[in-house]
Amino acid sequence: MRTKRYPWSGLTPFQWLVHLACWVPLGWLVFDALTGRLSVNPIQDLTLRTGKTALWLLVLSLAATPANTLLGFRPALKVRRALGLYAFSYALLHFLVFIWLDYGLDIALILQDVGSKRYVLVGFSAFLILLPLAITSTQGWMKRLGKNWKRLHRGVYLAGVLAVVHYVWLVKSDIRQPLAFGAAVLLLLAARLPPVRSALSRLRSHLQGRVASARAGKASF
Repeated sequence: MRTKRYPWSGLTPFQWLVHLACWVPLGWLVFDALTGRLSVNPIQDLTLRTGKTALWLLVLSLAATPANTLLGFRPALKVRRALGLYAFSYALLHFLVFIWLDYGLDIALILQDVGSKRYVLVGFSAFLILLPLAITSTQGWMKRLGKNWKRLHRGVYLAGVLAVVHYVWLVKSDIRQPLAFGAAVLLLLAARLPPVRSALSRLRSHLQGRVASARAGKASF
């Protein structure tokens, strides 16, 4: 059965839902900023919320392939690139809040903190990895790079790990949420290993066979 698409956009309802959902955190953030609903430290609030949203979307983009492999949820593959680009967009906002609102574009002070504060260095490294991935996310770049495109885009997992480390070192005290993100990234990374991927595919086929058998049994009554 073909997935329904809106002819004027070329997107499926699920793709529209994902796009709209990705804009919600930004709209909420702007609303809170304009109505004075941010915390007593608004710059810190902006920094944490943009960074956390970027990490959520990055994890969701990494989950797209396993969702198809294990659950057979093919629509996830259609939104994988969009989720990755939205993740980069929020990471860019996170970076701009840091260099513009927090540091006033003081390059000397920024470079000093990049060298002296480990969470800044790790976060900046994750951003630098995501930058070429966002630039080369188009079909044109896929054709130009060929097989190297996949090799380059495997760097998203390193960016995910670095982003989690950045989050852990940033919050310092209660690291339960950063560690939950870290566990998710590691599980999704493990799901891409050939033996694990093969095992997941076999599990999916087994489950589908059992479901089909159950339905056939019901139909025979």
